[in-house]
Amino acid sequence: MTAQHPAPRPARPPGGNKILVVLLVPLFMSLMSVSVVNVALPAIEGGLNASSADLQWVLAGYALSFGVVLVAAGRAGDLWGRKPIFIAGILLFTVGSLASGLSVDPLMLNLSRVVTGLGSGLLNPQIIGIIQNVFHGRARGRAYGLFGTVVGLGVAIGPTLGGVILGALGPEWGWRTTFLINVPFGVLSAVLAAAWLRPPARVRSEEARRSLGALDPIGAVLLAAAVVCLMVPFILPGTWLLLAAAAVLLAAWWLWEQRMKSRFPATGRAPMVDPALFRIPSFSYSTVATAFLLGAMPGLWAVQAIVTQQGLGYSALAAGMTSLPTALAVMALSPWIGSHVHRRGPLFVVAGAVLALGAVALGMVAFHQIALGAWPFWTLALCLFPFGPAQALLMTSSQVLTMHEVPPHAAGAAGGVSQTAQRVLTATGLAAVTGAFYASLAASGTGAAPGGADVTAADAAAVAVAYGEAADTALLVVMGLLAVTLVAGVLDYIRRYRGGTLVLED
Repeated sequence: MTAQHPAPRPARPPGGNKILVVLLVPLFMSLMSVSVVNVALPAIEGGLNASSADLQWVLAGYALSFGVVLVAAGRAGDLWGRKPIFIAGILLFTVGSLASGLSVDPLMLNLSRVVTGLGSGLLNPQIIGIIQNVFHGRARGRAYGLFGTVVGLGVAIGPTLGGVILGALGPEWGWRTTFLINVPFGVLSAVLAAAWLRPPARVRSEEARRSLGALDPIGAVLLAAAVVCLMVPFILPGTWLLLAAAAVLLAAWWLWEQRMKSRFPATGRAPMVDPALFRIPSFSYSTVATAFLLGAMPGLWAVQAIVTQQGLGYSALAAGMTSLPTALAVMALSPWIGSHVHRRGPLFVVAGAVLALGAVALGMVAFHQIALGAWPFWTLALCLFPFGPAQALLMTSSQVLTMHEVPPHAAGAAGGVSQTAQRVLTATGLAAVTGAFYASLAASGTGAAPGGADVTAADAAAVAVAYGEAADTALLVVMGLLAVTLVAGVLDYIRRYRGGTLVLED
């Protein structure tokens, strides 16, 4: 690799701040659409007379439709331009949010959530592709730093905002407003995207020109079916045989993509995902690192919320305040990390993984000591706080490293693959962590939360200890997932150290 560039180009494009606003507001909306709804589920249950299965599909329908279209949407952006796909995704997301807020029964709500997830799946890969194509050098790192900030903000403020809305408007209009609040922002985002996003240059690579009519529908269907079969068993119990079907479908998809690649010179029809993408070490290592981080995070915070409220008897507000400092650290540090990632990115990943493991270990100690009554409750927030800087280091750096060596014409498909891996690991990781938690709790014979007139202080203490021990078991699974992130980061660091590429070149 030489230090010469084919042509000078500004690191930060004209109107860069406007572009970031257009990209990051819909990203925030798509994250909020998950975190806000978690708080609104009890109100939805009462307002629509929804069953537990209905409520499960409020979350699952969004997650499945989101994950299914990511790769195909990314490839469509590569071929047909990211701006129109991005705007279409915003509009679909907005329509789904409007229909969700106006739902008259659980079926309408769940179908609307599927539409919302499809819109989110269309727009998310375009965000990464546009950042990758428009920003360069330190400006790209800054953009991904702000990307991480928005992720942290969406995760942190969602439950709090949902609680405020429900408290101010009451259960009926409260849960509806958690969906309807997306509508004005969605309309505004679509208008600004149409005005501020420039269409891509008309000059495309030979592969892209010859592939404009070839989205690889067979590959798209095979991968979508595989993703569904991978995710459903972790959403609906008793469907584990679908994992075998997922393995078969993934193998069939891989063979099909290889066939499409080999026949490309004769047919001009490119595969949806070029198999060569997985031979880019930075892409593979960083995709694994990010996916397993996102496999660990939801389980960590789910256990924290369950133990805080059901095991220790604190309020939902207390549970939210415990995680808030961690999220604020993500928001504060991500921009700085983004501006330095090109010099220290590989080291940031390793440091972030080590720090995350340390934070979870401290969390295990805190849960145990608080359950025994030896430590005050606020020490939990203190012990988990290092997870915030760790998340900022990992998310921002891994995002830059994932896309660093990906050709511009494949950025959308690469972003779709990376985000699909994240969605699958999020579902499987959450199921594994919470499964370990409830298995430990069941083994202890504890099922009741402390509180109520019939519960003695001794009973409450026993429940707290059982929940604390279950949390320790679950967090061992979290640490196992984070260990994979650490291994991927270390392997990439060693590779770069040997190759003299620790400092990234744009």
